Amino acid sequence: MNDIYSIDMRQIVKKFGTVIANDSVDFRAKQGEIHALLGENGAGKSTVMCILSGVYRPTSGDIYIHGEKAGIRSPKDAMKLGVGMVFQNFRLVQTLTAAENIVLGEKSTFWRGPKWMRRKQEEIEAIADRFGLSIPVNRPIWQLSVGEQQRVEIVKTLYRGANLIILDEPTSVLTPGEADQLFITLKRMKTEGKTVIMTTHKLKEVMAASDRISVMRKGKMIFTSPAGQTNERELARLMVGKEMNPEERITVSSPRGMRLLTVERLEVYADHGRKAINQLSMNVHEGEIVGIAGVAGNGQKELAEVLTGLRAKDGGKITFDGKEMKKASVRAAIEAGIAHVPENRMRSGLAGSLGAIDNLLFKSYRNSERSRFGILRSRSNKEWSQSLIDQFNVKTVDLDAPVSQMSGGNQQKLLFAREIDQKPRLMVAVHPTQGLDVGAAEGVHRLLIELREAGNSVLLISEDLDEVLQLSDRILVIYNGSIVGEVSRDKADREQIGLYMTGMQEEEGVEAV
Repeated sequence: MNDIYSIDMRQIVKKFGTVIANDSVDFRAKQGEIHALLGENGAGKSTVMCILSGVYRPTSGDIYIHGEKAGIRSPKDAMKLGVGMVFQNFRLVQTLTAAENIVLGEKSTFWRGPKWMRRKQEEIEAIADRFGLSIPVNRPIWQLSVGEQQRVEIVKTLYRGANLIILDEPTSVLTPGEADQLFITLKRMKTEGKTVIMTTHKLKEVMAASDRISVMRKGKMIFTSPAGQTNERELARLMVGKEMNPEERITVSSPRGMRLLTVERLEVYADHGRKAINQLSMNVHEGEIVGIAGVAGNGQKELAEVLTGLRAKDGGKITFDGKEMKKASVRAAIEAGIAHVPENRMRSGLAGSLGAIDNLLFKSYRNSERSRFGILRSRSNKEWSQSLIDQFNVKTVDLDAPVSQMSGGNQQKLLFAREIDQKPRLMVAVHPTQGLDVGAAEGVHRLLIELREAGNSVLLISEDLDEVLQLSDRILVIYNGSIVGEVSRDKADREQIGLYMTGMQEEEGVEAV
């Protein structure tokens, strides 16, 4: 590898009002390397990458690309210089196809005849094949899994000629198998001389895939090293400022109680018309965490939506706390005691343009403590919101500031504060630590454990197998919309679970007890 710096950021300062997000940050990445940028949520790493990609303008500081000073004032300027960014929250038009999203905004001096899109699709498929990225170019985005949508974003960046590619939490939505495939793609980019910068929190993947690693904390760049000269423990300590053990397994202390949730032969069709859940049966007891492991797109999303009233079932039976749930109703699910932390907190969990108070009120505004005769109790609601903010250690500039301005970790803590305040009997948590740093993820895990130890139940749906193994009392494996395997915590075997996840092995007559 040569020592040409494809990017050299010097003394970057970014202020939002009185808040200093980046404090004299120096960051350099070499041509043809994979460089990991680590840091807690709110450490400033996404901000400095947004400056590099033209989303933000720095308050002060300079950027050099291949040794020449660059004036990046917009994403368009950045793309002209070969800099592209794939955001954690994808920027795709849901109703357009993958190919239409990729060519969106492209200029053409010729009339776009009927063969134009076909030629573009062939170009897109050639790029996708070249880098090992499989995408269904003719399907609308809303019909694609999260992993497929991410591949569309990466292909879009490559299609537009990026030589320096920034990936914001690229594996937070992927299964271990999908993550492995992504790293194969990144290595192909590397061999072609492209520079890859990825912000992430998954230390194992950082150590396995990166050439160099940088760490930010509290807006400052505090560490840069070749990957071979550091380790996971040191990186975790640098990120959070204290010793942590990423491998620590959370202990089980509460006995399992009575059966709370029973699902029998559930049938559900997905938005694209195909069957997403097929004859699925499972049970959840009081005082236990049941983990659902599986590759993306095997019915996890639809299962969570059916249980929380967001989607109607097409067959089967769901019984919660002794009562059958016949119709899809979010309010009925809330009143029954079912809480929900969705897969995408900013799409279906929180309203980004509203403040903390409004977001906390979403599920309780009808209660007499929160309103009277349809009029909200402003003073008491503000005091109540502040108490939850303090209890769950949510950091926000102001209770009325848009929650979109919070870091991902604080958004997730706010979401948990709202759901747990409802005193749920069952928490349906979908990818609850997606995009969170080590410290924030540990805090979320503790909240789930506290729910379980209080005698409540948790259905943990996660594509992070390490998380499932760490937290679950029982693990159910979903494949093609059915439960194909069940293992207890003490007998959990990664290889066995992997066989179930890929459909290579299936238990006979699986039924969770």
